[in-house]
Amino acid sequence: MGIPVSTTSCANCRLADICLPYGLHSNEIDLLVNIIQNKRPMQINDTLYRQNEKCCSLFAVKSGSFRSFITNSEGEEQTIGFYLPGELIGLDALQSGHNTCTTIALETASVCELPLASLNELCVKIPSLQLQMLRILGKEIISDHDKIILLGHRSAKERLATFLLMLSRRYGALGFSNIEFNLSMRRQDIANFLGITIETVSRQFAELTKEGIISINRRGVYINKLSILQAIVEPCKTDPECLMR
Repeated sequence: MGIPVSTTSCANCRLADICLPYGLHSNEIDLLVNIIQNKRPMQINDTLYRQNEKCCSLFAVKSGSFRSFITNSEGEEQTIGFYLPGELIGLDALQSGHNTCTTIALETASVCELPLASLNELCVKIPSLQLQMLRILGKEIISDHDKIILLGHRSAKERLATFLLMLSRRYGALGFSNIEFNLSMRRQDIANFLGITIETVSRQFAELTKEGIISINRRGVYINKLSILQAIVEPCKTDPECLMR
């Protein structure tokens, strides 16, 4: 299930409740719309911005998906995150004024560009917009916490199960199915993000499929047994004996 490219404005965008316009009055949304620059649709592997470049804008994903990665001095990439519609990209650059990673499109995608100078001025004029920015920053911190938990002392099966559950929650928040969605990222990108090999990712997908927990059709994933997938990640929440310890 792909997410189509949209030309919808903030006023009637289906993502308004999870994006920057959340909580704003109609006249405040109009002010926000006035500073937004709609970039041309991006194709797979198009670069939104590059590591170490000066950051002049934040970007709200309107459609499609993106991958962010850091490249070290030896040219090796480390995937640090994937972004879906309604999510804000570029917040990491607020500290230094320069992008700390490179972000590319994983499929046909579009973004709303928010020039930082104009956005900062608007946040002063609209306190509720500033509050929403703080909410988004808080959400980003929680996401970072989730990544630490995802990668810390977990088996390969638990890592992949957690990754699928994270996507499930995020697609559900968009109003899409939380049990049927596409993996727009390559398996090698998933492996790089999870800190395991691509062979291990393929093996764990095969194992979850063999157990009937998920079904795979090319890049499409269907979660047949959501509760069992959750039990792989948090067994104590589903095991009465564990809860009594």
